[in-house]
Amino acid sequence: MEPAFAIPIVVIVIAAVIALSVYFSSKRRKELAAYAQERGLSFRPDKDRGMDDRYREFKCLRRGRHRYAHNIITGELQGLAVNAFDYHYTTGSGKNRRIHMFSALVVRSPVAIKPLLIRRENVFDKVTEFFGLDDIDFESAEFSRKFFVKSADKRWAFDVIHQRTMEYLLGAPEFSVQFDDENIIAWRSRRFHGKDFDEACGLIKGILDRMPGYLHRQ
Repeated sequence: MEPAFAIPIVVIVIAAVIALSVYFSSKRRKELAAYAQERGLSFRPDKDRGMDDRYREFKCLRRGRHRYAHNIITGELQGLAVNAFDYHYTTGSGKNRRIHMFSALVVRSPVAIKPLLIRRENVFDKVTEFFGLDDIDFESAEFSRKFFVKSADKRWAFDVIHQRTMEYLLGAPEFSVQFDDENIIAWRSRRFHGKDFDEACGLIKGILDRMPGYLHRQ
């Protein structure tokens, strides 16, 4: 192939990639706008580069560079104040540059809470366990095998994750969940569809509803 012909082909390929990106981004915005309207929620597609500072304790929002939230959905869902969004960040540089996109839903907790992380176990957890950096173990061997739980206050973790909550989480949709001092976030490593936002909110509500009464009174 002559170099003179190669350049136009490269331009066509780049233009096609850009066009596809615009098409899928527009389709995504319409999907989430329709979801928000159906549930009486507010939707805005513009970028918010301050979400990581707003929720500084949530590590999933502080990875990489060029971080921003977009397609933001806010309002009341299942009786809880929510802030849901798609999230974007990059890692690496040059040929190793990677774009990461996922979705998350944040609930403003209606009760007093403390920092806590609940997620599914992965292979790296087994390595850290070997070096004595394991997570909190619970009475349920099945739960401890499947879930990674971290908190500076183990008593708080045991109070929140009692037998009924363990049984609930074992059968619930899979999300990673983190508490800070005021908010709770649920996320996955991929983007949500409408039902995923409902399930993420439902999961957080399920945990809150099962918290013992004395924690609510505190």
